[in-house]
Amino acid sequence: MAQLRHEKIVISTGRRSGLPVIVAVHSTALGQAVGGCRLWRYDDWRAGLEDALRLSNAMTLKCALAGVPWGGGKSVLPVPPRVELTPSLRRDLLHDLGDVVESLGGTYGVAEDVGTTAQDMATIAERTEFAYGLPQAAGGVGEPSAPTAAGVFDAILVTAEQVWGTRDLAGRQVGVVGLGQVGSRLATSLGAAGAKLVVTDVDRGKRELAEALGATWVEPEQALAIEADVLVPAALGGSLTPSTVGDLRCRAVVGPANNQLSDDGVAALLAQRGILWAPDFLVNAGGVLYGHEMEVGSRNHDTAMAAVTGIADTLRDVFARATHEGITPLAAANALAEDRIAAASAR
Repeated sequence: MAQLRHEKIVISTGRRSGLPVIVAVHSTALGQAVGGCRLWRYDDWRAGLEDALRLSNAMTLKCALAGVPWGGGKSVLPVPPRVELTPSLRRDLLHDLGDVVESLGGTYGVAEDVGTTAQDMATIAERTEFAYGLPQAAGGVGEPSAPTAAGVFDAILVTAEQVWGTRDLAGRQVGVVGLGQVGSRLATSLGAAGAKLVVTDVDRGKRELAEALGATWVEPEQALAIEADVLVPAALGGSLTPSTVGDLRCRAVVGPANNQLSDDGVAALLAQRGILWAPDFLVNAGGVLYGHEMEVGSRNHDTAMAAVTGIADTLRDVFARATHEGITPLAAANALAEDRIAAASAR
């Protein structure tokens, strides 16, 4: 279980759905805690709680490094394996979450995550004013996949520069694990930049995209053994463990998946193998930056997308600090985030 340093944890049974609803507020030191709603099947609801605790902690770090005045939170709707999630039950479950979010009085704002959509946020918004990322037709900013992918692509360029002294990806072999909304956009951008793509997804229907991109397809169970210059985890997290690090055949790991490391000790194992890891909670912050600029700053699309480029500068700072202090990029990113949170708390 993740170390409990959270301000508030709510675990309840939805009065409409009868299903578990979990909200974890990690920190409001920088402002309202924000974080997506993960709707996923779990064998045990306690695994969903573990995800909520770790993901909300990562959101605190993400917001601090992104420089936005938000804290970290997360909600998880753990659906039991044998429950059929009909449209009616899904709506009830989302309304149950909306009630919990509203009961927190603005301490936490919910957005989309794995298993939920902008339209789901509109459903939640029927029960609370603190739902973000609504469809554009409903006055929201819509899906955050494009800015998230843009930030990760910039991070890949910075990492390439750190490892090989050039941002040029032409001829570099890049393995993309997961071709969802963010992963597919990344694969397209990487292909356009001249990278040689090796891709996989649990959805075999994604092979059509792979063929369109001229990418080599491998089966999901071979994902971590992809021989590549850069490995891009773009599916669910937790794939980098003490046992799987030995299977890696890459020089760098940069991707949008949350919680890629099974525990913080994996960062040291990667460093020992000479694999440069770009902290996920930094490189995947494009959606948070874009959402803040659009929903709070009332910026236009181009201005909001320009803010996403700040991820590259912060990653350079993290790599520089790691090199200077002889620590891992994870330790450097954590230290930078804690510095910013401490400064805000002092103010």
